Amino acid sequence: MFNPSLWRFRRYSNAMPELLNLQREMNRLFSSVGQKSPEDYPAINILEKDGAAVVTAELPGIDPEKIDVSVSGEILTIAGSTLQETFAQGETYLRQERGLGNFKRNIQLPFQVNSQAVEARYEKGILMITLPRIKENLPKKIKIK
Repeated sequence: MFNPSLWRFRRYSNAMPELLNLQREMNRLFSSVGQKSPEDYPAINILEKDGAAVVTAELPGIDPEKIDVSVSGEILTIAGSTLQETFAQGETYLRQERGLGNFKRNIQLPFQVNSQAVEARYEKGILMITLPRIKENLPKKIKIK
């Protein structure tokens, strides 16, 4: 009368919806591995040179007039928009990896910047921003007596 295999099956059948939910959640979490999030655009490098931070950002194909650079304290903001591409009749994307639309990235700098002396250049798809450090914020040499 009592069948242990049937009892085990019922116990696992109650867990099946939970396992399917877990599988769906894992698929969702790992489906975007290796893809950049919108917060990572544009890709940047920051180096320090002669008491200034030099930020380079990759912005290929963007009109420099559509890029906005601002500095507030230790935060550099790069914002802008990319143009929507138009297609001729019968054309469509086979693969699309370049983002379209508006973007905005805030970058925490390691020191406060003299916002009056900031310079920006755009050449061949690379935006280069030179951010001089505030003179009062420069390291000081202390003479030992």
